[in-house]
Amino acid sequence: MQHRSARLRAAVAAMLLAAIPAAVSAAESASAEPYPSRPLTIVVPSVAGNVNDAVARLIGQELTKTWGQPVIVDNKPGAGATTGTKYVARAAKDGYTALLTFTAHVQNPTLYPRIGYDPITDFAAVSEVANSSSILAVSPDFPARSLPALVALVKANPGKYPYGSYGAGTTGHIMGELFKREAGLEMDHVAYKGGAPLATDLAAGHVKIGFIAVGTAMPLLKGGKLIPLAITGRERSALLPGVPTFGEAGYKGFEPETWMGLLFPAGVPKARVDALSREVARIVRLPEIAKKMQDLNLVPVGGTPEAFAAVMKNDRDKWSRIISDVGITLE
Repeated sequence: MQHRSARLRAAVAAMLLAAIPAAVSAAESASAEPYPSRPLTIVVPSVAGNVNDAVARLIGQELTKTWGQPVIVDNKPGAGATTGTKYVARAAKDGYTALLTFTAHVQNPTLYPRIGYDPITDFAAVSEVANSSSILAVSPDFPARSLPALVALVKANPGKYPYGSYGAGTTGHIMGELFKREAGLEMDHVAYKGGAPLATDLAAGHVKIGFIAVGTAMPLLKGGKLIPLAITGRERSALLPGVPTFGEAGYKGFEPETWMGLLFPAGVPKARVDALSREVARIVRLPEIAKKMQDLNLVPVGGTPEAFAAVMKNDRDKWSRIISDVGITLE
């Protein structure tokens, strides 16, 4: 029996060794084929028609012009952007499935404890596509027209003024809770289902204070129907140069920009990561694309994979610390 099992083990080992060259040659031929040689899919983990979807389609159209391959934009919303993200994490590592995601990518693992993927190690950074900011805005009839005046008014009326955000666990919600803590304010949180209903209620005065994305707020800001008091970021935004940062008023933790970027599943060949990254950098710098992105109230970036990977790691650490400190958890 011992001789037979030894022979069996030897036979199995020989079969495995024989299979290795075939597997290696298959992998080599896959990586050696011209890239791209078939359609690409960009997964957007949110609904069609929003700013992320619009940017994915802009990039897709330009990639098709250059590479001669169709680019399919596949919207997979759900579970705070985790449904589409999980799909891409498990996709083939061949460079034909990418994820156009946003800041929630590095916030969600702290908000959802059983998320099922790691935002850094399960993905390969391709390029930071664009960034933007969030603002604290108030209704036109709100008496406070500066951040110090708002803090004084809310402190004098604890619990009277709730603030709105564009959803539980969003950047607006996180910033709102951070602001409450830093300023020592008593304010309830009203979670809206998206930026549009929040903007409508803010303009109408149904909620007086809101943390809202610049892009969502811009039409109402231009019309004087919302009043911006402070903006996130390390420095003032070119989109709203007259609006001071939270840092200028002495509040820390509001430095991270909100960004949008492209990822592959981890394991895509580096040459393919670099090829898509170079194209994205070129595309966002095209005058007509840069103009369209600015019309969406975004600042084009188009950085390298290494630069985007550093942004994601830094922001993951910052957001994780803030979310834990203010005590937000979602199921």
